[in-house]
Amino acid sequence: MAVCPSVDPDGWREAFEVFTGRLDRRFGRVESRGRMRRFLSGLMAGLPRVNCWTLAEHAGESSPGGMQHFLAGAVWDDDGLRADLRDYVVETFGDPEAVFVFDETGDVKKGTATVGVQRQYTGTAGRIENSQVAVYLTYATAAGHALIDNALYLPASWTSAPGRLSAAGVPDGVAFATKPALARRMVTDALDAQVPAAWATGDEVYGNDPALRAALARRRLGYVLAVAKTHQIDTKAGKKKAIDLAVTLPATAWNRVSAGNGAKGHRLYDWALVTTGDQDLPGEHHLLIRRNINTGEVG
Repeated sequence: MAVCPSVDPDGWREAFEVFTGRLDRRFGRVESRGRMRRFLSGLMAGLPRVNCWTLAEHAGESSPGGMQHFLAGAVWDDDGLRADLRDYVVETFGDPEAVFVFDETGDVKKGTATVGVQRQYTGTAGRIENSQVAVYLTYATAAGHALIDNALYLPASWTSAPGRLSAAGVPDGVAFATKPALARRMVTDALDAQVPAAWATGDEVYGNDPALRAALARRRLGYVLAVAKTHQIDTKAGKKKAIDLAVTLPATAWNRVSAGNGAKGHRLYDWALVTTGDQDLPGEHHLLIRRNINTGEVG
């Protein structure tokens, strides 16, 4: 039996106005403040498709021109809005045991004019597509999770073409930065803003980057970052590939532990923990290895 909890419309509207009210200072024109409210209301309306046409229709407007201008031409304090969102998330469910999650996503695009677009891998499509990719920082706690920062990834094909950057409205001085470098900047900003957290996590794109790992270690932030099987691990016997360490472990090194509930019950894996070093960085460093209990594959 499906159950829908009751919602207090007046209370929701009051909370919405309080939230959007704290954003007003980031917009110089009263028209943009009103448009911001209608835009956000449309995003939260559960529309089957979200674009300027559907948002305009939800707001009772006859054309998408106003929404398009809001996104492409209106002036607002982008950095200030991100800071406001981050502060709101922390006020709502900030937790010293929170986890920062690094990940990127892509939007498939047509043409070559959209800023940052090129043929590149995007998890959205699961393959290489003409797309725009951005890196996101998610704040995750037991009470909930939310995005608190983002950064557009500009490939070298863009940053090496000043005329192309200028035509797309990219500010002067923007240089090429890898996805891990963007993640490092975002988590540094969050920690500098006193966002409470205990851990950071991400896939191989981020785990294979020594500068990101070093930055987290120096800030005394724990991390669990995926690395490639061929990743070089510092050991007392010198550098070893992660896979070479995994296949030489004795049977007593493995412990069977659930990775959480799945569609068919607990997702059981064998796990092993190998103590390593990492460039004399502060804290303890380990290689956590997971092995499939059916196939024996490690990863």
